[in-house]
Amino acid sequence: MHKKTRLLHKITGILTVFIFLGTGAYMRFNSPGLFESDPAVRMMFRSTHIYILLAGLLNVGLGSYLILSQQKWRRILQLIGSSLVLIAPLLLICAFFYEPTSRSLERPLTLPAMLLLLIGTVSHLVSTARRSSVDGKSAVTSDQLVEPIPARRVGAIDYGKGD
Repeated sequence: MHKKTRLLHKITGILTVFIFLGTGAYMRFNSPGLFESDPAVRMMFRSTHIYILLAGLLNVGLGSYLILSQQKWRRILQLIGSSLVLIAPLLLICAFFYEPTSRSLERPLTLPAMLLLLIGTVSHLVSTARRSSVDGKSAVTSDQLVEPIPARRVGAIDYGKGD
């Protein structure tokens, strides 16, 4: 499940970044016809264009670093958050083509997509919150289990081969 979730995030993120490039090309080559009539339309295209990049990069990041928790409630929270983050790019891509042409400043697709990204990201954040041990001290986290790499001295004689 862990590898499939990461792969799904990576694929979604990379595809979304490519779609971001496509929406940029669309705006570049169609800009006189799209933007001359109304600066609000230009703002709507550009903002949704940037939101598509946000969703793509967030998915790439989750696909690169997500580690599902061993605790059931944390894993469920992570999977809910991942589902929300995976749905958001679809809404934003639809919003890019639908909302600016409606000639209204209302964002019926962008707002829910941004809320999905927010709630999904917060779900991942909450799932990694530290637990307290019985005596009140902070429990060991996964980043504390990794042994730090000793610093090496760099100088004229010593190149890190020993003291």
